[in-house]
Amino acid sequence: MPVFEYAPAPESRAVVDIAPSYGLFIDGEFAEAADGKVFKTVSPATEESLSEVAHAGAEDVDRAVRAARTAFGTWSALPGSERAKYLFRIARIIQERSRELAVLESLDNGKPIRESRDTDLPLVAAHFFYYAGWADKLAHAGYGPDPRPLGVAGQVIPWNFPLLMLAWKIAPALATGNTVVLKPAETTPLSALFFADICRQAGLPRGVVNIVTGDGSTGAELVAHPGVEKVAFTGSTEVGKAIARTVAGTRKKLTLELGGKAANIVFDDAPIDQAVEGVIGGIFFNQGHVCCAGSRLLVQESVQDELLDALKRRMRTLRVGDPLDKNTDIGAINSAEQLARIRTLADAGEAEGAERWAPECELPSTGYWFAPTLFTGVTQAHRIAREEIFGPVLSVLTFRTPDEAVAKANNTPYGLSAGIWTEKGSRILAMADKLRAGVVWSNTFNKFDPTSPFGGYKESGYGREGGRHGLEAYLDV
Repeated sequence: MPVFEYAPAPESRAVVDIAPSYGLFIDGEFAEAADGKVFKTVSPATEESLSEVAHAGAEDVDRAVRAARTAFGTWSALPGSERAKYLFRIARIIQERSRELAVLESLDNGKPIRESRDTDLPLVAAHFFYYAGWADKLAHAGYGPDPRPLGVAGQVIPWNFPLLMLAWKIAPALATGNTVVLKPAETTPLSALFFADICRQAGLPRGVVNIVTGDGSTGAELVAHPGVEKVAFTGSTEVGKAIARTVAGTRKKLTLELGGKAANIVFDDAPIDQAVEGVIGGIFFNQGHVCCAGSRLLVQESVQDELLDALKRRMRTLRVGDPLDKNTDIGAINSAEQLARIRTLADAGEAEGAERWAPECELPSTGYWFAPTLFTGVTQAHRIAREEIFGPVLSVLTFRTPDEAVAKANNTPYGLSAGIWTEKGSRILAMADKLRAGVVWSNTFNKFDPTSPFGGYKESGYGREGGRHGLEAYLDV
């Protein structure tokens, strides 16, 4: 077969205008932090500073919560059909500005533009459209004839899907009549600040959405604030546990979507090429920065060699590099801190006896990069099979029987997702019933839809986001 060389196909940075500095978005206006504290957000692909962002302290968080509290009375009293108009308007503006937002997300996060453009932004708009449709139908959602909003929702989102996680949190909160104070991740604050501009463009009443940027201390202030009735957090299990301790003993409603160590289970009758694509997408999508990533491949022994040969061939075709190049499959690791963690766990895999393999891959000289990596000879005792790496690293284990596959898949403190690859529908249903995971995909992986609930068990958190189920967390039921 002839080898075709790729020509660079860069998306233009000119479509997004990043200001040199941004303030906090409180009560419909941008303002500096009370103490003047700021931090820089950098591009993980180049390590260049993109902008300077205000760092909110306790006084700023209090001001944002009070603004949300003031706005709550008017916003919650609006008919659902009127709230829906704002959500529909936001959704349409997101679609109109999708190219701009996709470039911004890839610059600030490091993910390939193809993923930002084709996955993230369509889902962001879809979530606002979907929950706009629920705003005037809450009495028919199954939570009583007159469900009421809770009040002020404090929401803390991660850096792996900055704008999508914002949509998962804000859309149902607004649809149900709550107001919001949102804290984006320290390394990816820009798309949330652009969303603040979208709120103004949509004419959203002042104080309904407030955005406070900062680090973990800002998030801790928001979670602990007595004026917050609902806390929603997506992030690490360690931080989730700390939030649960903070909220314990209060009347605050809490949902947590935390870490994962998903098993992608391939049986001997699975379509190999299709399964390989699912495995690739399951672990290398978004550089493996996915809480539900299929980071453990469980393959039936009889097809292990065939599957691994095909998987390695496919991995050799993956292109690592500039996130704004439309040919790129794997972009930059989000931060130096995350890259150090990935390296530490990958080195532990080798030290503990697993066999490491990665395709030949020339990585850029600046920025944070890690080549797609595969480990074989992995046992359930290895750290790489137990701990969430949150990077492009796949651990391969084998099984002989369905019961062994279930036992190995469930042998984890996490329970967020799983995948099953087989041609037998009866086997899919039997396996899904036994797997302790919030989401089970069959002959696919990482498929999301705003109409479908998402969430986990055990140390992957509790509560559901998305679908009708996602309304419950923001209603007094």
